[in-house]
Order: sequence, then C-alpha cells, then structure tokens
Amino acid sequence: MTATTDWNALPTEVFRARVREFFERNYPPELRYPKRRLRWAEIRDWTLKLSAHGWIAPSWPVAYGGMGLSPEKLIAYFEEQENHGVGRAPDQGILMVGPLLIQHGTDAQREHYLPRIRTFEHIWCQGYSEPNSGSDLASLRTEAVVDGDHFVVNGQKIWTTLAQDATHIFLLVRTDKAAKKQEGISFLLADMKSPGITVRPIRNIAGEEEFCEVFFDNVRVPRANIVGGLHQGWTIAKALLGFERIFIGSPKQSQYVLGRLRAAARQLGLFDDPVFADRYTQLALDVADLGTLYGRFVEQVKRGEALGPDVSMLKIFATETCSRLANLLVEVAGASGAMPGDIEVEGGSIDVLTTFYNARPATIYGGSNEIQRNILATAVLRLPSA
Repeated sequence: MTATTDWNALPTEVFRARVREFFERNYPPELRYPKRRLRWAEIRDWTLKLSAHGWIAPSWPVAYGGMGLSPEKLIAYFEEQENHGVGRAPDQGILMVGPLLIQHGTDAQREHYLPRIRTFEHIWCQGYSEPNSGSDLASLRTEAVVDGDHFVVNGQKIWTTLAQDATHIFLLVRTDKAAKKQEGISFLLADMKSPGITVRPIRNIAGEEEFCEVFFDNVRVPRANIVGGLHQGWTIAKALLGFERIFIGSPKQSQYVLGRLRAAARQLGLFDDPVFADRYTQLALDVADLGTLYGRFVEQVKRGEALGPDVSMLKIFATETCSRLANLLVEVAGASGAMPGDIEVEGGSIDVLTTFYNARPATIYGGSNEIQRNILATAVLRLPSA
C-alpha cells in the first residue's frame, strides 16, 4: 500500500479491511475513544505516522498528496476511524485550509503551505468569531491596515479551537471600514509566532481548555499571505464556511455516539424492549441517511463545484442527529447519566456525560442552526425574509 494506490479501484469491503488492519496495528490503544479533544503532544506520534503512510488527507486530490477517495470510500474510512475509536488530530489545516488553497490559493501559496499541512509542520487554527460577532460574522471588528508589504492587524478572536497548539492561524479581518459589512473584509494567513499575538485558553464546562482567546496587537502579516485578493474575504469565507459545514456535517460524530449507544444497550439488554429498539432503529437510519447526504456534498466539492446554501441542511441534520443520540444515551444510563467520567453498566463501563457535553455546542458553532434555517428559508426555499 502506497500513497499512489488507486483506492477507489478496490472493492469497498477490501478497502475497509485494509484501513481497519492499519488502525488495529498502529493506533495507540491507550488513545482509543478519547473522552476529550486530544492535544497535539498526545496525538503527535500517531498523526505523523498517518501522514508518513500517505493517509492524512483522505479527501484531497492525489495531485496534492491526498488519497483522492470517492465519497463511498471516504465514508468507509471515517466509519472505520469511528469504529476503532481513533482520536481527532488538530486538523483545521487538512479539513479547511488545504481545500481552500487548492481551490482559491495562488500557485505560490499551494506550493508553500500544502506540503507543510500534510506533514503537520504547520498546525492551523481558525480566527473567525469575535466578542459580539459570532453568528453575525460580517460584523467583525479585527482590523488590518496596509503598511507597505504588510498588513498591521489589531483586534481579538474568541472560541479559537486549540490555538495554544497551533503554529498558524487563518483569520478574517476588516480592511475597509467604510464599505458595507461583507465588502470590506479580507482573508489572511498568519504565523502564530508573529510578535504581538497572545493566546489565552478558556476552560469549558467539562473542565478542559479546548478553546482560546487570541489577541492581535500591531501584528505584521505579509501581503503575500492574503487569499483571494483585497476585500474579497467574504467570498473566501463563504467557501470556507461551506467546507466547515461539510466537516461539521460529517457522519463521524454521530457514528461514534451510535456505537456507544449500541454498546450500552447491548450491555443492558435493551434491544429486547421493542420501544427502545424502534427508537434506536430510527436514529440508526438517520445516521445512514446523513452519510448519504454527506457523500453528495463531498462529491460536489471534489468536482470543483461551489457549494450552495443548501449545504446548511447538512450541518443541521448532523448536529441535531448527534444531539438526539446523546440524549438517548443519557436516558439509557438512567440516574448515572448525570455523573461525569465512566459509569459502570452491565458488562463494562461507558462515559455518557462527555458525549452529551460535546453535542451541545455543535448546534451553535459553524453558524447556529437557527441561522442555518434562515439561510435555507431565504436562499433555497426563496421565502420572504422577516
């Protein structure tokens, strides 16, 4: 097996078996089914092994060092990851920056950044949300002023995932304060080691420091690091939000929670209860439908087509399916469902509350589901806006 193998020529079950065997042989057993987002130091060795094997960018075209998987194979790859409990690497570069540069970057940007993304020499974080500028992203205030061959950036970003581990950040900045909100924004790539960048972690409800605030104080960013041209950031942002909604709409998380629910139900003998069996089957069918919908949008991206506003339904479907699964898992656990950490069930133990915690913010980040429904109503169904 090499990075140049035509994976799509293999029967899906043969491909699954090879992926499964690789995970079983190489993934650290102590990191299976992590209860929180793993930090780079914890998952570094595994990530670099996956990169060296040529499997770090399954959806990228082969020409850019990816596996070039078809939607069917990509979903199979994700399912095997979830079935084995493989933890998530700091993958903003793989999932978002790489596809964006492949479609919208310059030749120089692709040549410089893509190899470093694949090898994790560069670890990326996202600088979008700001205080008082979340769902209304176009109201952002972080400013970039042209000064010769550089932009000088001042402002603040918040809810930046694992910024403390990142080497680089992609961010939206305001480059024309006089223009309409969407028309005065640019998209920049910045080195986190640049003087004037300060990172401050935020502790979440589970006690983890997954998110951060990032402050910019007269940070100089080369003008060559702009993507898509001056004041074209909103166009680039919409493309990237499409990639993000595809990622958030991945069936991976729902498949994972479905697997935890199935394991708990088997241990508790709940499949003998026809009411539970019916609820479980409905959710399992939702997860299967989600995989099909996800594959449709992945294929659209791989054909080089722009994602339309209808991608919002993928984000809604994925996050609300995951929430329903997490709710049922808590219900199955009974009184123990409110206990943090592992709880004992017949035949083993399972962590219920972390799954529930993780499902809560998913309906908000990437654009709240209320905003997504508004997009579908006005841009897809052509309903009048209020």
